[in-house]
Amino acid sequence: MEENQPKTGKFALNYGLLTGIIGVIFGIMLFAMDMHYEQGAAIQITQTLILAAGIIFAIVQFKKAGGGFLTISESLKVGAGVALIAAIVGLLYFFLLSNVIEPDYLDKMYEIGKIKTMADNPSLTEEQIDQGIEMQKSFAWISYPVIIIINVIIGLIIGLITGLILKKEEAAY
Repeated sequence: MEENQPKTGKFALNYGLLTGIIGVIFGIMLFAMDMHYEQGAAIQITQTLILAAGIIFAIVQFKKAGGGFLTISESLKVGAGVALIAAIVGLLYFFLLSNVIEPDYLDKMYEIGKIKTMADNPSLTEEQIDQGIEMQKSFAWISYPVIIIINVIIGLIIGLITGLILKKEEAAY
């Protein structure tokens, strides 16, 4: 019976790619509507819901493929795997956007951040804000692994919750 069990890695890869592609389509939609500079709560929530839906769908399909059985361990593996693959696909799109499609994307983001910081903190001088932006630029590379780690943590949390709800193990005898 054990050889008929589906592989968590296969589900994580397939549904992670699907979830990542849906996230990229959402990003392209934002770009087409010239909303890709906005970082509002609605956009962040929508992106998180896309990820959560992909993870939950993958776990449900994994359970169906496994004859209706699911352990929390399998749920965690699928959830983290889907989140990891989706994050990699999303970062590849972001890299393409910020280096090929719109090479000055990051500079515009820093300028938008500068304007917002000046409005929120009128006591700061423009020189202080520029120093802060230069520091941000020198540490921008760290955002890539941080995004992957946050995505995987979200995947683990959603995988745990979904696994607790859908858990059904085979009888030991």
